[in-house]
Amino acid sequence: MASSHPPVLSIRGLCVDFPGRHGTFQAVRNVGFDVKPGEILGIVGESGAGKSTVGAAITGLLQPPGHISAGEIRLSGDVIDARNLKAMQALRGKRISTIFQDPLTSLNPLFTIERQLVDTIRTHRPMSRAAARIEAVRQLETVGIPEPERRVKNWPHEFSGGMRQRAVIALALCSEPELIIADEPTTALDVSVQAQILDLIRTLAQQRQVAVILITHDMGAIAQVTDRVAVMRSGEIVELGDTQTVLNQPQHDYSRALISVVPRADVKLDRFPVAGAPKNIDVAMQWLLEGENNRSSTSGKTLVELRHVEQVYGGKSFFFRSASDGFKALHDINLDVRNGEVMGLVGESGSGKSTMARIFAGLTRPSQGQMLFAGQDVFAAPFAARQQIRRDTQMVFQDPYSSLNSQMRVGDIIAEPMVHYGLVADRRQAEPVMLELLNAVGLDATAARRYPHAFSGGQRQRISIARALASRPRFLICDEPTSALDVSIQAQILNLLKDLQAKLSLTILFISHDLPVVRQICDRITVLQRGRICEVSPTDSLFDAPQHTYTANLLAMIPDMHAHRASA
Repeated sequence: MASSHPPVLSIRGLCVDFPGRHGTFQAVRNVGFDVKPGEILGIVGESGAGKSTVGAAITGLLQPPGHISAGEIRLSGDVIDARNLKAMQALRGKRISTIFQDPLTSLNPLFTIERQLVDTIRTHRPMSRAAARIEAVRQLETVGIPEPERRVKNWPHEFSGGMRQRAVIALALCSEPELIIADEPTTALDVSVQAQILDLIRTLAQQRQVAVILITHDMGAIAQVTDRVAVMRSGEIVELGDTQTVLNQPQHDYSRALISVVPRADVKLDRFPVAGAPKNIDVAMQWLLEGENNRSSTSGKTLVELRHVEQVYGGKSFFFRSASDGFKALHDINLDVRNGEVMGLVGESGSGKSTMARIFAGLTRPSQGQMLFAGQDVFAAPFAARQQIRRDTQMVFQDPYSSLNSQMRVGDIIAEPMVHYGLVADRRQAEPVMLELLNAVGLDATAARRYPHAFSGGQRQRISIARALASRPRFLICDEPTSALDVSIQAQILNLLKDLQAKLSLTILFISHDLPVVRQICDRITVLQRGRICEVSPTDSLFDAPQHTYTANLLAMIPDMHAHRASA
């Protein structure tokens, strides 16, 4: 529970403006709140609500020409002046630390974990290198890194995603800050690692009495660790209060709407409640139906199949290796995905989900075994047949930043598959369908003229989904497609996928660490553990009566949004 001491952070009347050629955009308007020692304040809202802008304003990291146009920010009573660059540099890292969404952007791949921790410690605290190394090992132990004396010498790429995020938290703590700003710290983590990271943040806040701001779109994370929550919309705080009160008895219409679309793990819904009238995407749907996708007569038959698939990485020799050498990511995988079904694929980081997805997509040839598409061996097929399979198989990648061509306008990115596969004569003929595909994923026509860098991560993921649909695929592979989306857009996308599956008999492989989302979208679920399939079951059966201990443990880690978190 937060202490009764004066607030560590106090914000009053904060406004942030971004001047542009067409006027000034006010990203944050009249925001105010306090955060006390040991308290965790959650800031939640949709993409563009201003959550991260508030965090950037506190740390003086607003992207130019953005600037604070009004209001006051105080840290332990001291006024923060973002215009004083020297003072802000002294403040960042020392008194205020930030945990970013992607740990790879916070860790230098050219330095060991030890070098980065020691340099950070010595920058902010008067300490010899030997003493700083002892402190670095202690910090890694504090955040739960096993064998810290040995692992401190590792490079970032030798850590798993969860361990990298723990190392970033250690970096944030080693200067003994008064305030930590955690911006989507668990978005890309599987359910078990997410639970560990959130528990770590809560424990550290309580033990060290450091104030924490948790910026996220994950309502489960908000319920699990925060003391209070601020709900933001269009740059304003529309509701601020005790977490359980806001989640269980929201007062504002927007808060109620936001909470209503959070996926549930206890029951499968036909559709998510989405505000506003359903989108008119008749042109796009008719165009998709005109393709060769509507194969309802083959519903239930196997479309894609893995037979005795194994995947080995590394080994004693690059050119000469056997399946017994190196790291075996997949062990004798046998799995069929039926036409018209949504097959879920779940498991912790390192379980082999993404490796299996790349084999299904034809991007990685398995070390052993076969991948069949409509009965045809994909990797043994002639060139023309493989080209058709490529068109029929599309993938939505987990990282929306690296999967879009930064040199192309969004309209051209979506139209390109239609032109490339000869589905339309030219870019002009593709435009009506392209605009409706954008509309289907919640973006307006103006998005077509802009470049990917002008969009948030969640918006880029929606563009990736629209592009994947443009080739009229029979088999859609979605690798964490909703991890970067806020809950309302996630609901729209899941409703869209349900519609596509029902109307087009579209077959979907849906990979996710978000188990409530998996329950809502999938017909069957495959559970992977360390490269082996431990369970394949219908969705309701798996959630209601899991057959494998590992599955039961995964389900037990799902945060209950309405559970009352015990106070420290």
